[in-house]
Amino acid sequence: MYKATINKKQTLSIKQDKDQFIINDTAYKADIKELSADNYHIITKDGHSYSAELIAFDATQKSAVVSINGNKYTVELKDKFDELLQSLGMDGASSHKINDIKAPMPGLVLKVLVEDGSEVKKDDALVVLEAMKMENIIKSPSDGIVKSVKIKEKETVEKNQVMIAFK
Repeated sequence: MYKATINKKQTLSIKQDKDQFIINDTAYKADIKELSADNYHIITKDGHSYSAELIAFDATQKSAVVSINGNKYTVELKDKFDELLQSLGMDGASSHKINDIKAPMPGLVLKVLVEDGSEVKKDDALVVLEAMKMENIIKSPSDGIVKSVKIKEKETVEKNQVMIAFK
């Protein structure tokens, strides 16, 4: 189950169960057609039609910008572990020491914004990665010091490849 906060205003409880989504305890069935890596067409069982596009995705922050029928939404996701940490009074991103920043998806490194020995703060931009024709800014999930940068600009990376190691 996930908690999705939309535009920092509305929070929904979302769970997928086979061919349906359960949103705030109400089940919805839909046919989802992938048009491309970032574009989807959704038709609900009651006949509503939606065009959905993934505009940006930040895996470290568990957030995305999506467009639904031309309207942009920022969606922040929390899973059950994030919820548990929050209920214990701990922020999931700042409660652990970061060791590595890994590529969230395959792509091309456009810019490396840090170097060995750089001191970074939470949410500092580290790498600009082009994936699926979109620029994705990879940010630091917490404060730390860069031990080594394992990538170079114009280099391709695979999903889960270590890009930056921290002390």
